[in-house]
Amino acid sequence: MPGNRDHRKLPRRRGAALNSAIFEAVRAEIAESGYAALTMDSVAERARASKASLYRRWPGRAALVLEAAYDAMPGPASAPDTGSLREDALAILRLVAQQLEGAVGQAMRGLLGEALQNPAVAAEVQEYARGNVAKTMRAIIEQAAARGECDPRVATETRIEAGPALLRQRFIFSGVPIDDDYLVRVVDEVMLPLLASPPGRPTDSQLLSF
Repeated sequence: MPGNRDHRKLPRRRGAALNSAIFEAVRAEIAESGYAALTMDSVAERARASKASLYRRWPGRAALVLEAAYDAMPGPASAPDTGSLREDALAILRLVAQQLEGAVGQAMRGLLGEALQNPAVAAEVQEYARGNVAKTMRAIIEQAAARGECDPRVATETRIEAGPALLRQRFIFSGVPIDDDYLVRVVDEVMLPLLASPPGRPTDSQLLSF
């Protein structure tokens, strides 16, 4: 049993190496048994880590699962740079869609359902949310602006969020796969037109800083 494991005999890992092992364990546990069955004990056992090391980093299951999901998703530091805003945007959405089809998608659905029923979990999710997809979109828009593909002044928060919001809506509510044709339509029909046309008279607070 996890509670009887002698933690003095566990491998001594710290920092990124330990976090990576824990995140992989979270995703493996969810893929194998589902979100509802996930416990801090089961993650510690699979990761060969002490439960105390988990609680030093995360206050509970929701925060841990959210960070494990972010670990698998694209982030600003790994923003694609294909030389084209369209191809960069497609690359990001494809990576997100791929993750949502597996354990990360199960994790996000589980977190959403639990957060809707439990205010404490909702607060934990809100505290640990990063908005990585939107941040990654900002990174590729900055790249596109440097290439002269778009004017960064049109990149308001609302316009940047439009594409990822459609992805979330389809994932949460439609129950149908996020196929590549849909991703192409989101980029070509929504994201690119919004980023290519002027938003009228944006205020300073609406403009992204590049």
